[in-house]
Amino acid sequence: MMGPAHSLSGAAAWLGVGAAAAALDHPMPWPVLVVGALICAGAALAPDLDHKSATISRSFGPISRILCGIIDQLSHAVYKATKSKADPRRSGGHRTLTHTALWAVLIGAGASALAMTGDRWAVLGILFVHMVLAVEGLLWRAARTSSDVLVWLLGATSAWILAGILDQPGNGSHWLFTGPGQEYLWLGLPIVLGALVHDIGDALTVSGCPILWPLPIARKRWYPLGPPKSMRFRAGSRVEVKILMPVFMILGGVGGLGALELL
Repeated sequence: MMGPAHSLSGAAAWLGVGAAAAALDHPMPWPVLVVGALICAGAALAPDLDHKSATISRSFGPISRILCGIIDQLSHAVYKATKSKADPRRSGGHRTLTHTALWAVLIGAGASALAMTGDRWAVLGILFVHMVLAVEGLLWRAARTSSDVLVWLLGATSAWILAGILDQPGNGSHWLFTGPGQEYLWLGLPIVLGALVHDIGDALTVSGCPILWPLPIARKRWYPLGPPKSMRFRAGSRVEVKILMPVFMILGGVGGLGALELL
């Protein structure tokens, strides 16, 4: 799928989690719901770090372009080192390492560890990166016609304001994990969810997605999971734009109302 659809699906997924949490009598404070949805929307773009033409490659100027090149080479190297005889040859690393559940869990765990052990600047850094990505994904038309600096300023301002709100008692810095020193441990959850939602979305397309690597399936280490080929669609097709994106908006709205216990 393309960037806007990935971001919408990520936001909708977190709002759905919020509705489930409310149904289980552990509702999210509204700042956690909002911040988590934005982080998940941004994280749903992150697996495409292995593609130099993806939305994320343009999000942070030369830094993200260089990083995408490095991740592409790393992913390709891992693919070549671990592929089976049944796996096809590849010329690049797109839709390999960063499109696996293992990668999603590792990235989320790393973010949680950084948020828990780092100081306030670590939390601000995590929020800034994902706020910028959320703007690029959810407001992609405006982001494309604006300068990068304006997008970065919006991301930085949003991160600063939201971190201040979360720090207020009862607003969510200790949501879910209440032990000493476990502030913001939950930040890794929307990052894992966003990456997994991205992978599931790509699995619906023609190429499929090797979500379960390195588990062997049909003699392949990098088996591209997906529905029957007759049910798949091409990225950016009318199915994605005219059907799936509106569905994501509706599901997100329903999930948000449920999370706020308005349904």
